[in-house]
Amino acid sequence: MKIAFTAVSGQLGRTIANCAIEKFGRENVIGTARTPEKVKDPGIEVRKASYDYQEEFAEALKGIDVVVLISGMAAPDQRIIQHRNVIDAAKEAGARKIIYTSIIGKDGNSTFDAIVQSNRQTEQDILESGLEWAIGRNGLYLEPDIEYLDNYVKEGKITNCAGDGKCSYTSRDELATAYTSMIGDDSLNGRIYNLAGEAITQQQLAELFNEAFSTDLQYVPISVDEYLRFQVEHNGEFLGPIIAGIYQKIRNGEFDIKSDFEAVTGRAHKSVREICSEGRGIKKAN
Repeated sequence: MKIAFTAVSGQLGRTIANCAIEKFGRENVIGTARTPEKVKDPGIEVRKASYDYQEEFAEALKGIDVVVLISGMAAPDQRIIQHRNVIDAAKEAGARKIIYTSIIGKDGNSTFDAIVQSNRQTEQDILESGLEWAIGRNGLYLEPDIEYLDNYVKEGKITNCAGDGKCSYTSRDELATAYTSMIGDDSLNGRIYNLAGEAITQQQLAELFNEAFSTDLQYVPISVDEYLRFQVEHNGEFLGPIIAGIYQKIRNGEFDIKSDFEAVTGRAHKSVREICSEGRGIKKAN
């Protein structure tokens, strides 16, 4: 079985590919990337393919049995088209199965909802593709918060608009375990799985960070409008509303979901405490 990963130059694609190498063998794992020479690790063949060009993917996916489509980073409308390029190319190349990394989230009215809706459209496109399929809806990665920890420490606090809302967190390593199971186990085909761990509040997150990293952080909630202004000022008109919308959805309870992780992997998802403990290695690596 030959497996291809899109966007293997990115952190999630690379992490899942590395996990797949351990299970299926390096010779059976192929990567694709817009710029193959920029790919770090994982010592596999990397074929050139841009989400913008179906013909590049049709060539890159020749001889591939299972395609793992990593959700792109473009604007929502463009992202839908890009994902269709990969789905159509997989069909053209004769792939048997496609797996998609989607995102958790109920419908709402936040500035993140366009991202959720674009993922739901790709899910529907896959369901209608005629290919075998399995879809994971990822919880929020905890690693970006760990990587941002030095900034939290400088400010002495975590500040956002999530309030008392709970968020079901995960990690890239945990997601890699789940997607590797979905690749190899066809009994998991034909279903959409929520892939996340326990749901916690931002106050609980601050307390777990204090425990794991010997920090002294407080959680300070602010209004949705105030946080949106802050994010736009610091991260721009595109990324700022996306980040602010994530925390608005947490505030609204839209990222507090029932996980299917154990049904996919056969074990419980690691706790946030365990991921934080492992995150000490992330901090040392930085």
